[in-house]
Amino acid sequence: MKGIIGGGRSIYGQALGIIVTDSRFPRIPGDIGNATTWDFPVAYRVVRGIHPRRIVRGEAPKDLDAFIEAAIELEKEGVRAITTSCGFLALFQKELSACVGVPLFTSSLMQVPLVHRLLRSDQKVGIITIDAAALTERHLAAVGADGTPAAIVGTEGGRSFTSTFVDNEGELNTEEAEADLVSAARTLTAGHPEVGAIVLECTNMPPYARAVQDATGLPVFDIFTLTNFVYHAVVRKDFKGFM
Repeated sequence: MKGIIGGGRSIYGQALGIIVTDSRFPRIPGDIGNATTWDFPVAYRVVRGIHPRRIVRGEAPKDLDAFIEAAIELEKEGVRAITTSCGFLALFQKELSACVGVPLFTSSLMQVPLVHRLLRSDQKVGIITIDAAALTERHLAAVGADGTPAAIVGTEGGRSFTSTFVDNEGELNTEEAEADLVSAARTLTAGHPEVGAIVLECTNMPPYARAVQDATGLPVFDIFTLTNFVYHAVVRKDFKGFM
């Protein structure tokens, strides 16, 4: 860096802000709430008293002000983009993105229309969610994914993934969680062979994305792929080399 550089804040270099719920379950590497997941610095803001179940079960509207406040605080800290730790906040993409002047993306589901464009016209996008019954057309419409050919399955019938994260449990059985994701993926592709790629709705699912890909042989998109996409748009690298 050269020349005169302005100040005004106490912290610098955290270009990506993440709003997380008040959770007690372990956040392993790959989870959006584990800072080692990212190859760049991130700033976290916890919304106290708001647990994952409230959002998944449709109680989030009464909590919207708390998420707006968190987004505004992150922007004041200098982040260049903001995301959240629950894909079901897709329902409030419009309200949350309107409250700040930097890009804000609530859910990995925003990738669904793009992923469909990558596929053949006779293929669908597969969506794996933490609760298939709770994921409605309203969630998809809020992020422009309504009308996109998609097949949806959930992990709610598994041994522990849904219960751990929705019920905010204090322990995580990673082997059971991975098995739940793989089982859901196999159910998805067996029932819908026309699925050409998969989008993982839940921000706790990326640690198992590789297992899902190994089980299905398909491209897998999630909050990790979307966050990296946005980050590298707001923090462009210098290209150095030789000819």
